Amino acid sequence: MAPQREWLERDFYADLGVSSDASADQIKKAYRKLARELHPDANPGDTAAEERFKRVSEAHSVLSDETKRREYDEARTLMASGRFRGGNGFGGGTPGGAGGFDFGDLFGAAGGAGGGGGLGDMLGDLLGGRGGGFGGSAGGPRQRRGNDLETETTLAFRDAVQGTTVTLRVTSPSPCTKCHGSGARPGSSPRTCPTCNGTAFVTRNQGHFGFSEPCPDCQGTGTKIDDPCPDCQGTGITVRPRTINVRVPQGVEDGQRIRLAGQGEAGMRGAPSGDLYVTVHVMADKVFTRSGNDLKVSLPVSISELILGATISVPTLDGSVGVKIPAGTSDGRTLRLKGRGVPKRSGGSGDLLVTVKVAVPTKLDDAATEAMKKYAEAERASGFDPRAGWGR
Repeated sequence: MAPQREWLERDFYADLGVSSDASADQIKKAYRKLARELHPDANPGDTAAEERFKRVSEAHSVLSDETKRREYDEARTLMASGRFRGGNGFGGGTPGGAGGFDFGDLFGAAGGAGGGGGLGDMLGDLLGGRGGGFGGSAGGPRQRRGNDLETETTLAFRDAVQGTTVTLRVTSPSPCTKCHGSGARPGSSPRTCPTCNGTAFVTRNQGHFGFSEPCPDCQGTGTKIDDPCPDCQGTGITVRPRTINVRVPQGVEDGQRIRLAGQGEAGMRGAPSGDLYVTVHVMADKVFTRSGNDLKVSLPVSISELILGATISVPTLDGSVGVKIPAGTSDGRTLRLKGRGVPKRSGGSGDLLVTVKVAVPTKLDDAATEAMKKYAEAERASGFDPRAGWGR
């Protein structure tokens, strides 16, 4: 994790190779392309690729979130205007030549109508760590959950219909296994920052103006770690691969998303993790298609089976079943078998829809040809006209 103060100086758009007005889809596509190229599994032992992967992941975590992206852009605009100065990245600006201004008011007002802490929360994240919001005069550091993650999996048609368990391999920021997310070396604990008394910010007065800024002693986290964990350097987070077993419920459809609570990106220093969303892609089946909870199958039949009737074995999800074709059935007729379709989450199952389709022989031996000629003569003699009333 990059030092928090560097976040505002980072150009997340450049990290992803997109313009500052890129759409959400363009950002998503750029991230996925770079993530595939730079993934540690694809570059074993390449520390440069691993570091680049971390930077790309950090950039995506901000720019993929509409609120975070807006606040990041606002913070960058303010920074570029020279309104942030001084050793901590803040200073007593002089907008309109009126002396200083109250950062608490500025940060509180920048959030707009979207709720939450607005720009103050964003700068608290970027400059003071995820655990330390600031701005205003009340409240202490606020933990902010980790970002949500997205991944994909592809299932066979019957696995999707009947339900299955899949194993996913995800590389993402996760709680440090050595310190269990606290950021402190095992055997020690973070302590309340004595400078800000755990509030994550300090206030100083200059004449008639008050200035709130992240606590310089704890960098806006509200706590101090005297002995940081050597594995995560005090962040409580490490980027590592992990294996997740996902139970896919029966009846899942193509394109459906499954939410796994708490399996997303870890929060800083023990803050709650985000969620993992798994998009399911379902492969086509050679026999079945699907319409909601109903299964569809096309059953090849002969002309004689439609004319005389027959009982034919039809495949089902768990074997086969005999279907009676009534004598005189028309080509294209659909027969419904109750309860032989997709299992429903509420109980029961959909139906199996069997559509009969005449299979016409392309070659007959002499005996079969002669029999068909006799049948055709008998058919005409009976007065049957397949085109009676057609075309008039």
